[in-house]
Amino acid sequence: MSLTFERAVRVAADGVRLEGDLSVPEDAYGVVLFALASGNGRFNARYRFLVRFFNKFRLATLLIDLVTAEEEKQELLSANLLADQAVLAERLSSVTDWLAAHADVRHLTIGYFGASIGAAAAFSAAVLRADRVGAVVSCDGRPDLASEDLRQIRAPTLLIVGGRDLELAGLNEAALAQMECERDLVIMTGVAHVLEDTASLQQAGRLAREWFLRHLSRPEDKAHALEAKHDLA
Repeated sequence: MSLTFERAVRVAADGVRLEGDLSVPEDAYGVVLFALASGNGRFNARYRFLVRFFNKFRLATLLIDLVTAEEEKQELLSANLLADQAVLAERLSSVTDWLAAHADVRHLTIGYFGASIGAAAAFSAAVLRADRVGAVVSCDGRPDLASEDLRQIRAPTLLIVGGRDLELAGLNEAALAQMECERDLVIMTGVAHVLEDTASLQQAGRLAREWFLRHLSRPEDKAHALEAKHDLA
């Protein structure tokens, strides 16, 4: 079993310092940057599960909060979702630059993982940093908040959404039609929110893992990576 290097990090962006956790397995194939639209999302058990899951399959991860704890406490980024999305996208772009320069992972292609408004930030940042982003995965994302950027996304993009949320599923279907990059949409039937329970979380994790391994791995790594047999319990 490969070892994983873990470190708490602080990244300067937009005049604030963002808190995150960087995990880098030996011989990593790529690095997944989580776009978390909160001040403490990195402590969320669901995201921690995905980090362990991705690390097991030799995907490095950066789990980072795009909002500071103080901002969340004061609700400074809550009045206007469209304005929030623009701020988060700029911060995610800055984090992307930091990650691309970090000695431990600068040789790896970057993928974005986001949910809800975090996914909207990922869509926009994928346009702003098109030269550095190799794949995007959105879970229950809000593509309507990044509608002006959807046609410009070049990174292969996977949309995952719960089928019981008809409005959100419709927004993602519309987004798929607007995109011109390689893309796919998975509607999980019988599920309201993709990351809500263990079963749907595991399914979404497998879908995301395969998407990232396909698009972030070096050609010589892909066959070996996709042969992995064991998922986390």
